[in-house]
Amino acid sequence: MGDLVRLCLIHISAKVRVVTKGTCPPSSTVMSAQILLIRHGQSTFNAIFDRTNVDPMHFDAPLSPHGRQQVDLARQKLAMLPPPDLVICSPLTRAIETTLGLFGNSEIPITVTCRHRERLGNSCDVGRPPSVLATAFPMLSFEHLRDPWWHQGEPDKRGVPVEPEEIFLRRVEEFRTWMGAQHGRLAVVGHGTFFHRLTGVHFENCGMVDWNPSS
Repeated sequence: MGDLVRLCLIHISAKVRVVTKGTCPPSSTVMSAQILLIRHGQSTFNAIFDRTNVDPMHFDAPLSPHGRQQVDLARQKLAMLPPPDLVICSPLTRAIETTLGLFGNSEIPITVTCRHRERLGNSCDVGRPPSVLATAFPMLSFEHLRDPWWHQGEPDKRGVPVEPEEIFLRRVEEFRTWMGAQHGRLAVVGHGTFFHRLTGVHFENCGMVDWNPSS
């Protein structure tokens, strides 16, 4: 998405669009980003896997009913905080549903990026094509995503192309660098394993952590 200081975010036909326009403020006025990381609510995959340790084969799993309750509670907590200037969301359905549950009724711009998608290790981490996501979530823009945007590789016996550790860790560091170049007050909705590798912190579902990319 590039340097957020050089971007104006506008709504067109109820979609979040990103367009380059205008000039950036003097560098002396630019502040480093204030970043709130938010893990998605419980998914249907989580609800079963956490009890059985067996992959239930829920590809791109949505939120469970309990996950939606977690999002409702998290929204109440967020109401007591200053609102973000921008929400950055993973394209996996559980993250999108969490994002819309937390910020969908506001005027805060939402952008979707696969930079911080979850490490592909189970069925729930296999995504859906941008065209399918656009049909399911017409209020958001997905046309900038490549297809497919999730990891591609040799599938295991489940049919899941597990992302190698070295590729995943490189992606985590690339995200850290990218976020370090951003500015403003940002909320990033993503995933437990990715955020754990990024911060060293274990995130519960709908857990929130203030994060500094340089830490």
